[in-house]
Amino acid sequence: MNLTLRVWRQQGPQDKGRMVSYQVTDVSPDMSFLEMLDMLNERLTLEGEEPVAFDHDCREGICGACSMVINGTPHGPQKLTTTCQLHMRTFKDGDTIDIEPWRAKAFPVVKDLVVDRGAFDKIIQAGGFISAPTGAAPEAHAAPVPKVDADAAFDAATCIGCGACVAACPNGSGMLFTAAKITHLGLMPQGQPERDSRVVNMIAAHDEAGFGGCTNAGECTEVCPKGIPLTTIGRLNRDFIKASTKRP
Repeated sequence: MNLTLRVWRQQGPQDKGRMVSYQVTDVSPDMSFLEMLDMLNERLTLEGEEPVAFDHDCREGICGACSMVINGTPHGPQKLTTTCQLHMRTFKDGDTIDIEPWRAKAFPVVKDLVVDRGAFDKIIQAGGFISAPTGAAPEAHAAPVPKVDADAAFDAATCIGCGACVAACPNGSGMLFTAAKITHLGLMPQGQPERDSRVVNMIAAHDEAGFGGCTNAGECTEVCPKGIPLTTIGRLNRDFIKASTKRP
């Protein structure tokens, strides 16, 4: 396959940035998208040019690091797929592919396709954990959990914190991420002691980090590589309203 790549190049946070076109040839349909970028970077390095900066780590669809917008869609055109698991057979010979970083106020561009997602860390630090002492590991069946709750908690816990939901949201909201973290802890018995303080503190951290408000547009769940449903945000809203009525 021969392709034209239009890649966002930006030297640093203060640089205005621009789209730069590159030609790549002999791309195997079996390559992953990141392997294709590796091939481009090898060529740029050999030619004495600066390679394209992009985040990556596990390349197994687990870590969420491979954050980039491909032809206007976070992680590309294939649903339930991270960029590292997107294969080049998704595209056609001769295609032009636009590659950009996440676009959100809370995710400032560091360089090229790399953005600072530290705002997610602030949300987790505000309450995405369980600090109530529980002693030694209890017997597995000591605290029965209804299957419906267990399944919903597991679905929410699959969030990898990639930020695609923020990049797709017209408001730049991080509510799907926040809701996933609040939901999977709030459905478990161990998460109940801090359930109210968790939702209040994490939403406050979300707003302070510069994320926009959620208007239930639904773009977030459409691009989520783990398919976390919009109902997760509904659960967050219910928890927040209940918790707010208990606080002075």
